[in-house]
Amino acid sequence: MTITRRSLLATGAMAAAATSLPRLTRAQAANTIRIGVLNDMSGTYKDNTGPGSVACAQQAIAEFGQQGFNVELIFADHQNKPDVGVNLARQWYDQGIDMILDVPTSSVGLAVNNVAREKNKVNINCGSATSDLTGAQCAPTMVHWSYDTYMLSKSTGGAMVKAGGDTWFFITADYAFGHALERDTSNFVKASGGRVLGAVRTPFPSTTDFSSFLVQAQSSRAKVIGFANAGSDTINCVKQAAEFGITKRGTKLAAMLMFITDVHSIGLETGQGLVCTESFYWDLNDRTRAFTQRVLPKMPNLYPNQIHAGCYSATLHYLRAVQAMGVAAAKASGTEVVNRMKAMPTEDDAFGAGSIRADGRKICPSYLLEVKSPAESKRPWDYYKVLQSTPAGEAFRPLNEGGCPLVRS
Repeated sequence: MTITRRSLLATGAMAAAATSLPRLTRAQAANTIRIGVLNDMSGTYKDNTGPGSVACAQQAIAEFGQQGFNVELIFADHQNKPDVGVNLARQWYDQGIDMILDVPTSSVGLAVNNVAREKNKVNINCGSATSDLTGAQCAPTMVHWSYDTYMLSKSTGGAMVKAGGDTWFFITADYAFGHALERDTSNFVKASGGRVLGAVRTPFPSTTDFSSFLVQAQSSRAKVIGFANAGSDTINCVKQAAEFGITKRGTKLAAMLMFITDVHSIGLETGQGLVCTESFYWDLNDRTRAFTQRVLPKMPNLYPNQIHAGCYSATLHYLRAVQAMGVAAAKASGTEVVNRMKAMPTEDDAFGAGSIRADGRKICPSYLLEVKSPAESKRPWDYYKVLQSTPAGEAFRPLNEGGCPLVRS
């Protein structure tokens, strides 16, 4: 595995980097698979993706080992801006990157998906949440790993309504991800007999003070305030809601997308009792614990979340598909690589056994999790208790309901 000096500089500068790749000889290029991790290295989603995703991709490459071809890994910061993401993706693909990985921020993920389709190159999205990636915006060159807005809405939203939270008000990040999460959760609330009393859109990524939005939500007298946001936005919402004493008045908070990395930032004292959904938890079983112990030396101060684990799992499966079809064939067509990935069962310590559907959705179980109290936590990062699980076949939107053109009726 090779990591370029330019991409290492991106870690220190925390800016978009790795825009120019080192040249390989013709023989080297023909026998080298290049992977580019494109994510948020410095902003709202840094801890949820960022260096942790790079570390987990590195772990997968190390475990794959020497299988007759070389693997080069680079990374860059898309700054949560679609134009930056598109320009980097186009340049990377033109310079010989074979697969782009991660791509959080749904507006960036959707834009990069279009570039991959145009270039017939592989795009494995682990970071974006929007379910549109396997709906009307699905592509033959894309696989969507780890989670999506439909899964989150069904698991977390459905559980909150069943527990009596039948009136909702949303605080929503004003871009594709927030809109999709609000839409999907609203559909589940209404289908369960609940009502949505209102919503407010918050500028992204420039909002840090959510006090006025929380006042609007509280004034609606909704039983549940749903945070259709993520990363530092969710952290700030939860902390500021605690400062206002909102939950003490009986209002429930629904963090529609919260990661264990967010819980670490919030702290158990403030976060205890919050409910969220992830498809991976490091302490779930012996295999997830084993994977976590292997990757921890590469990601100091963080434990892996579902996006990080997805980057590990996706990279491993991609490399196995390349091995099965041969490097030359893999470099020739992203569509054929994805077809091979769909035809092969997935298997790894992070997610266990699984598969990829025709629409590009990697399916796996989802877990409804509750944040522990400080007294319940017995060791570092012992943050969750599992309330319930949803089987892989039921966790995601039914194949025939997404409107993906790749799905035959």
